[in-house]
Amino acid sequence: MLQSLNNYITRFQRIPLSEKLFFIQHLRVMMRAGVPLARALSTLSLQSGNKKFQLILTDLKNSIEKGNGFAESLKKYKKIFGELFINIIQAGEVSGKLEDALEQLFIQTKKDYEIRSKVRGAMIYPIIIVLAMIGIGGLMIIFIIPKITEIFQASGVELPLPTRILIGISDFAVAHKILTPSVIIILISGFFAAIRTKKGKLYFHIVLLRLPIFGKIIKKINLSRFCRTLHSMLMTDIPIMDSLKITSNVLGNVIYKQIIIEASEKVAKGINIADTLKKDPRIFPPVVTEMITIGEETGSLDNVLKEMAEFYEEEVNQTMKNLPAIIEPVLILILGVGVAGMALAVIMPMYSLTETI
Repeated sequence: MLQSLNNYITRFQRIPLSEKLFFIQHLRVMMRAGVPLARALSTLSLQSGNKKFQLILTDLKNSIEKGNGFAESLKKYKKIFGELFINIIQAGEVSGKLEDALEQLFIQTKKDYEIRSKVRGAMIYPIIIVLAMIGIGGLMIIFIIPKITEIFQASGVELPLPTRILIGISDFAVAHKILTPSVIIILISGFFAAIRTKKGKLYFHIVLLRLPIFGKIIKKINLSRFCRTLHSMLMTDIPIMDSLKITSNVLGNVIYKQIIIEASEKVAKGINIADTLKKDPRIFPPVVTEMITIGEETGSLDNVLKEMAEFYEEEVNQTMKNLPAIIEPVLILILGVGVAGMALAVIMPMYSLTETI
């Protein structure tokens, strides 16, 4: 019974990107040292600290021992490894350069992991500040405002509009201590459910790209991923149309996905990649399309993409380092407006009280 429960829980266990990075790195080293693939997978399964990943690696080892190819065995776990991983491994097997394929995957995964880590690290500070602001505001509305409003209501003076609004919010929150959190949870759940739909996700991603600070960051992240992934695909023998389709799956923003999918269809008709990406210069800046044009004309597109990937990755790194300093004035302004509004709602009736005395 306990074993069945553990197996059930393991099915829903998440495999972090760091675990995959560790796997690729050590598999590459072991393959280069001449260790057979099945044996390497067996060793790495014992070394992994993730039970779900242990089971997957053991299953891959068993599949390879039965005579199946590595890429063929990986297709069973497409949701875990992704289309990019499987296609690069398949190209490496076909060309007999599996070690080189793992090298490309290691660089790709490492860069992706570094960007994600920097984004998460930079977002911790603003998230904590926002949560603290919401928490303090909620506590004031529930516990402090009702005590102050008792004085105002007992005085019988006519209260200004900001004070009446604040009292109304406070009275509702106090009278519906269970309903208020429930409504907030329902609204938040409804929002996340809406952005999971195809249409909702599209509109949400359009809004994200137009945000003052975060829009530029999202664009740089998607551009770096596009350049890095397409560069990795061009290092294999995978056709350019398929490379673009696989690259589109790596991009996090729906708008970028759609443009790359459309680009793959146009490239199949003989149109250059750069020409297909000039549709919206706000999504793919002219400098990107111009560099791709030069790369296509000179036959050095892979090198151009690599240089652009490194450029945008460095841009993201610098932005993430400076993000707390950039956001701090905005957070202070929002906090100041909130505090000023609440203070105004409390102070205004006091002047009315002094006039009546």
